[in-house]
Amino acid sequence: MEQSQNEANLSSDEITRYARHISLPEIGIIGQEKLKKSSVVCIGTGGLGSPLLIYLAAAGVGRIGIVDFDVVENSNLQRQIIHTTNSIGLLKTDSAKHQILKINPFCRVDLFNQKLTSSNALEILRTYDVICDCSDNFPTRYLINDACLILNKPNIYGSIARFEGQVSVFNLTEDSPNYRDLLPTPPPQELIPSCSEAGVMGILPGVIGTIQATEAIKIITNIGFPLNGRLLVFNALKMSFKELKLKGTPENRNINKLIDYESFCSEDKVKNEVDLDIKSISVTELKTLLRQSSKETLLIDVRNPIEQNECSISGSKLIPLSSIESGESINEIKILAAQKNLYIFCKSGKRSLRALKHLKKSGIIAINIEGGIEAWNKEKIN
Repeated sequence: MEQSQNEANLSSDEITRYARHISLPEIGIIGQEKLKKSSVVCIGTGGLGSPLLIYLAAAGVGRIGIVDFDVVENSNLQRQIIHTTNSIGLLKTDSAKHQILKINPFCRVDLFNQKLTSSNALEILRTYDVICDCSDNFPTRYLINDACLILNKPNIYGSIARFEGQVSVFNLTEDSPNYRDLLPTPPPQELIPSCSEAGVMGILPGVIGTIQATEAIKIITNIGFPLNGRLLVFNALKMSFKELKLKGTPENRNINKLIDYESFCSEDKVKNEVDLDIKSISVTELKTLLRQSSKETLLIDVRNPIEQNECSISGSKLIPLSSIESGESINEIKILAAQKNLYIFCKSGKRSLRALKHLKKSGIIAINIEGGIEAWNKEKIN
């Protein structure tokens, strides 16, 4: 959405506010006016979106869009610095807007309190100059990527896991790589633990989100060399950066419509023999089984101790996935499971599948509890 020349001109208050930017020859008054006329939309108001939104607001981006449908929880505050303790229970979009306007009242903030989907993505994203992917899941990343290709918008991508993060700029020019060049097909879902499952160093998204904000400002003001065709990988434990080259391919640009990305990312493109032999049970069936023969049943929780303390299934035994994958707990499980039927669960069913594969290789047959503790708690409520 274009602003008139009068709207783009900086007031005396804004000139004072942005003086350190204006002092930079590369930005100056002209660059600062470009920032004021620009529009950026951020998908996700979590660990990555928090620093990105704060710095874009402070930098003087005139119009900022925020897409998120989640609410602020206590566990978010370790890394999602745009939210505060007083924000718990509020929509993340409302919380973020409140902080943005405290930082810079000259910003216009658009809120989209909804999940980005194939049916609304083009409508939401089309009026913004720059798209920032601060999402935390593969369906949304592919959706953002494809929408940017269709709309011809630059896509500033960031992702984090544990102690490592990635940043790149996709679709900046007609020859630029995009997310499909980085990851042509989605990885199996059970191999990708969520933030709550794997953990994340709180400072990490601050580093990556700030780099994303830097790239947005460079693109808007047309200065420097954006991460176009380059993937920047940061390791917080080693305090190291490495750069990987990315090359765009014509076939990965051939996107002319949006699809069902949840289905796209959940497809089992390759099934190995272990996968085919895995048996599962629903939580409804498990509850019936426990009432009938609990003494012959052993439940193993493969989450971490903090997750178990929050909620668990009565009578279950905690053996974290890491100790199974390392082989440390294999003999213990063999002893515990002697003469018993073994059932494995985690938060949502991803880690339990990984555990089952390792156990099978050691000759231990177990059954997966579909949906994990999330399904168990939902069934309990219903």
